[in-house]
Amino acid sequence: MTRTDSDPDIAAKNKRRLSKRARTRIKRFSLVLAGVLIFAFGMNVGSGRITFTGQTANQKSLPASLDFTAVQEVYKQLKANFDGELDANSLNEGMKRGLVKAAGNPYTEYLTAKEYQEFNNELSGSFTGIGAELTKDDKDNIIVLAPIAGFPAEKAGLKPKDIVAEVDGTSTNGLSVSEVVDKIRGPKDTTVKLKIVRDGQVSDVTITRQDISIPSVESKIVNNIGYLKISRFGDDTTDLAKKAAQDFKNNNVKGVVLDVRSNPGGLLDSAVDVSSLWLPSGKTVLTERRDGVVTSTFKASGESPLQGIPTVVLIDEGSASASEIVAGALKDQGAATLIGQKSYGKGSVQQLIKLNDGGVLKVTIARWFTPNGKNIDKAGITPDKVVEISSEQIKNQQDPQKDAAFQALQ
Repeated sequence: MTRTDSDPDIAAKNKRRLSKRARTRIKRFSLVLAGVLIFAFGMNVGSGRITFTGQTANQKSLPASLDFTAVQEVYKQLKANFDGELDANSLNEGMKRGLVKAAGNPYTEYLTAKEYQEFNNELSGSFTGIGAELTKDDKDNIIVLAPIAGFPAEKAGLKPKDIVAEVDGTSTNGLSVSEVVDKIRGPKDTTVKLKIVRDGQVSDVTITRQDISIPSVESKIVNNIGYLKISRFGDDTTDLAKKAAQDFKNNNVKGVVLDVRSNPGGLLDSAVDVSSLWLPSGKTVLTERRDGVVTSTFKASGESPLQGIPTVVLIDEGSASASEIVAGALKDQGAATLIGQKSYGKGSVQQLIKLNDGGVLKVTIARWFTPNGKNIDKAGITPDKVVEISSEQIKNQQDPQKDAAFQALQ
């Protein structure tokens, strides 16, 4: 089970989410974490989902440290009066999670060392679960960001924005994304029962867990049209996408379909690199802003082998974070037409900070904007041509969105 940002709305092993030049700077300061998404789930994972920066948030109104006197009083009374067993580690973990949750941001959370390791495994595309990215909505519900195509969650009928209300009879109310992911995880070939809420309708779905390992990029040429499917923006995405793009160019394709449907996001570096396959060096891919002020601008670089080739980008409700960065950049720069359904809408950037206890703080540090200055958070990106796809069509292996993309390029 993946999670975000996705998120979407994210963590690469020992790498920064921003530019290669910034990576070098991070290494120099010995920051050993990645810098999403994601869903993402980015996710997150997202990215996009996660980035590492040296920026410091402007929180001048807060005291230098918090007064934990009241917390100690609660602990003493709990210790003295609770009828049951208390575990010191659990109490400490709960205190940290509660502090972070009080920030009121769905993409800001505390991860234990174990959860962080699982987080990295998910971004690399290898894990055991049901194959769905989880995140939170603005009402603090645990929701599906994107089911991964071809895996148990999608086959069971899960869709983006489905609310996961219970896991094996336990309510997800008040739990973090990571805690719900842990409950859904389990050995291969065992089952997990989810209570799903969709448009006010409640249903129980039983899903069998599987080992999940997927490449981030798949490509082929059909009727002289290049088809590039990116399922997440991970460590291997840039190299694989560049190889596919060069293959398309060598074969003189007359058009390209970039499919980022159900892609919860991933590394910001990868999103910028993929955008650079179409955009000439120096063109803006995105900007980051904090308190309305631009703090970073990310531009295309490289040879842009697909520049000028007619392109359609396929998006849907599961396209989040880094996927939206690419779609937004190509749309705003006039390099592609978008077809499908409105994207998820994750327009924030997260940073991972290693803590002394081995845990990690995943914290929202900025908002990102498309080249035309639009932040898509909660709004998503509306495609140039909306094409719906029904559950029945998915079940019958029909894909009207993909068909529309190829027809547009004929």
